[in-house]
Amino acid sequence: MVLLEARGVGRRYDDRWVLQDLTLTVEAGERVALLGPSGCGKTTLLNLLGGLDRPETGEVRFRGEVLSAATPARLAQLRREALGTVFQFFHLIPTLTARENVELPLQLLGRPRFEARARAEHLLAAVGLRERAQAWPRELSGGEMQRVAVARALAARPALLLADEPTGNLDSASGARVLDLLADLSAQEGAALVMVTHSEAAAAICHRVVRMQDGRILPGPA
Repeated sequence: MVLLEARGVGRRYDDRWVLQDLTLTVEAGERVALLGPSGCGKTTLLNLLGGLDRPETGEVRFRGEVLSAATPARLAQLRREALGTVFQFFHLIPTLTARENVELPLQLLGRPRFEARARAEHLLAAVGLRERAQAWPRELSGGEMQRVAVARALAARPALLLADEPTGNLDSASGARVLDLLADLSAQEGAALVMVTHSEAAAAICHRVVRMQDGRILPGPA
């Protein structure tokens, strides 16, 4: 089943086209890597797929719904309920513990406190941080912070997980563990994954690799 589709998408900044006539389809549960050098348009595409930006040409559909036609309130609802994001720089809230960071998406959805806590504790155990649930972000290593970020992104059981260079600020060992977690947890939770990366090792956890250059998808086998 098609979950996400970009059709003829283009985006420019000033007079420079960053993306041109780009088409991409992601199936439910599929893991897709967007691979290419810095500046090729990967993050711009990810922002369009997540409804954080709007294309100037073409359209992006999530479950058949055109994101550029959605109201800001509807986009916010989709991001709370169906889209999870893992950023390169973690973006944990420093005044919340690891568990509270993971609970936050569920609290925003109005879930009961006991349900949010149980879900957070389950996910922290899944990422190997059961004993660090009460730690503040400043007390966590980079790898631990990214694992908390993965748990938080999965808290609301999203249909689609978007990851922007999720291992870019980690050492190789921590990065490998985060990649394994992304693959395992996305499979267990039934979430599709679209991951921006310039790393062949990161791309290897995905079912399909989409190679980009100069704002376009390169032809050839995935």
